[in-house]
Amino acid sequence: MGCKCSCKSEITDEQKKILTAIAGMGTPCGCKDIATVTGIDGKSVGSHLKTLKTNGYVGSPARCKYEITSAGKAVL
Repeated sequence: MGCKCSCKSEITDEQKKILTAIAGMGTPCGCKDIATVTGIDGKSVGSHLKTLKTNGYVGSPARCKYEITSAGKAVL
């Protein structure tokens, strides 16, 4: 059967960098903040955030703000 999700072992280096940045900020942050901290292009950050949110690694407590979830912390 095989799953169609990005399993823990399949998280990319950029996604890991984004999760680390979000965890380090300590409060919900925006895409621009994450792009600034990681040095990753804003559009790329947005794309990765969508995937990370779908997989449950980040949550969005407010519009356009992101925070790491316990699943995201477990991946790190």
